[in-house]
Amino acid sequence: MTNPLDEVVLEFGRHLSAERDVSPHTLRAYLGDLKDLCGHAADVGVAEPQDLDVTLLRAWLARQHAVGRSRATLARRTAAVRAFTRYLHKRGLLKDDPGLLLGTPKSQRDLPGVLTQDHAARLLDGMDAQGPVGLRDLAILEVLYGTGVRVSELCGLDIDDLDGGRRTVRVMGKGGRERTVPMGEPAERAVQDWLRAGRPALANEASGPALFLGARGGRLHPTSARRVVHARIAEVGQVPDLSPHGLRHSAATHLLEGGADLRSVQEILGHASLQTTQLYTHVSAERLKKVHRQAHPRGTRES
Repeated sequence: MTNPLDEVVLEFGRHLSAERDVSPHTLRAYLGDLKDLCGHAADVGVAEPQDLDVTLLRAWLARQHAVGRSRATLARRTAAVRAFTRYLHKRGLLKDDPGLLLGTPKSQRDLPGVLTQDHAARLLDGMDAQGPVGLRDLAILEVLYGTGVRVSELCGLDIDDLDGGRRTVRVMGKGGRERTVPMGEPAERAVQDWLRAGRPALANEASGPALFLGARGGRLHPTSARRVVHARIAEVGQVPDLSPHGLRHSAATHLLEGGADLRSVQEILGHASLQTTQLYTHVSAERLKKVHRQAHPRGTRES
């Protein structure tokens, strides 16, 4: 039997889904966090929403820290409980909002490694693109690197999202935000080769309009796409192993290194905040510093 606190968490989940239009991933994460909070509240005898206070919330977060939760997890759980208490306060179930009194743990924003432009060329030019699967895999890597889309966005693409004449692709991003992303000639060529000579061999009644298909003909799943990226990089050799997200970071870094302005890169990547895009300037700056150290007569060389 659920208690009042559990019930209002379920109501909050429906609110997030229907009114806030959060992504399924965020919804699952927030509800999982709040389920854990409810368990902690039950342990200390709290079952009513109005009994939530900053002392209980801080004790719950302290327990997360004690069991070794990462800074990123702590930051997300703090965000989840803040959104929840704000919702309770607006509904009149809390007189004051205790979430406002919580500090925000700084999550460590370590970017994954990025390919050099030579590595990217070696990977994409050196792939074995024979047969339907080979054509598909080359198209997957070309699109991931050539457009900078997220792996979930790649797997969500339909055939009619492509505009071959303009060499663009329509992408549905986080929060249901749609954007149009340019796609270079190599990516466009690889996709057309896949559509002409690869996709028909895998397509069946389960395929629907999906652009990329799995081995059984259904829409390609992000987990399968990640396996494809790791496997193809391993086959080529002499290229650092990266995830699809690493290819996205590589695309952003190479755009900035090529002179693209930050706002344009933000639009291509679909970042809601320019601050997120600014992370890539650090990667480019570090690479420039390394070149300066190695090439300038008065650069500081490492011993």
